[in-house]
Amino acid sequence: MFRRPARLQIAALCKRERDGNQEVLLITSKSTRRWILPKGWPILSYNAHRTAAIEAFEEAGVIGTARRKPFASFQSHKGGEAGFKIRTEVLVFLIDVESITTEFPEYGKRDVRWVSIDEAIKLTDEPSMAKVFLKLKS
Repeated sequence: MFRRPARLQIAALCKRERDGNQEVLLITSKSTRRWILPKGWPILSYNAHRTAAIEAFEEAGVIGTARRKPFASFQSHKGGEAGFKIRTEVLVFLIDVESITTEFPEYGKRDVRWVSIDEAIKLTDEPSMAKVFLKLKS
């Protein structure tokens, strides 16, 4: 059977230190309200790491520096119209957070939460994304 190749998405893994503990940022998807990373389709006029920084700002109000090399990747599915699911390959870039603002394009459309890596693993329903958090922990 013919299978379409996975579409590429770019994700931002925003991290910070707080009270000596490492935290990561999760947001809810707009439709299903699942806990996910900020992510989107590549912006052709930017390098992938820059796209990750843009997604972090637009979806969560994070201002930071994206690492140039991907930290990890994982397979996922994006819900399409009429219930169709699109297979995606997600490239994950680390974002070193410099500041956070409440003035961003998707403010109020998603929940934004900073959590420990262990809590992020519990909140995600994608085992492949949980592996990305485990990699950050090691």
